[in-house]
Amino acid sequence: MTLGLMNANPIVHAKKERSARTEDLFHDDDTTDSVRDIRDPEHPYSLEQLSVLSEESITVDDKLARILITFTPTIQHCSMATVIGLCLRVKLMNSFPPHFKVDIKVSPGSHANEESVNKQLNDKERVAAALENPYLRQLVDECLYSNEL
Repeated sequence: MTLGLMNANPIVHAKKERSARTEDLFHDDDTTDSVRDIRDPEHPYSLEQLSVLSEESITVDDKLARILITFTPTIQHCSMATVIGLCLRVKLMNSFPPHFKVDIKVSPGSHANEESVNKQLNDKERVAAALENPYLRQLVDECLYSNEL
C-alpha cells in the first residue's frame, strides 16, 4: 500500500453474489480466473467493492477472440489507474490464450489523463517494460494474489 492516499475515504460497496456461470470473467467460481477479486493498489478492497469494475464493464467475444474491459477509477486524478489496468492485463494474460486481443480502457470521462492512460495500457512495449520493473511487478502480484479480501 502507498502512503498519502489519493482517495483516503473511498465508497465501499458489498460484493455481489457469485453466479453459477463458469465461463464468465466476472462470475467465475475459480478466483484465479476472475477479475472481480483483484485488490485495489491503495486499499484493502477489491475493484468490485470500490465499483472500479463491474459485470457490465467486461465484454468477451469468443468468436472474435477479443476482450474489452472498461474500468472507472475512484477519482479523476487516480495515480494508480495504470497499475489497475496493468493488474487487469496480467490477470487476462494468465487466464486466456495468447491469441486473444485485449483492450483495457478507463471509462470515458472518468480520468483526467484518459487518453494517456489508455495509450499506456494498450501498448505492448510499455506493458512489457512495466512488468520488468521489480517494484511494479511486486505491486501487481500483491493486487492479484492478496489473501486480505
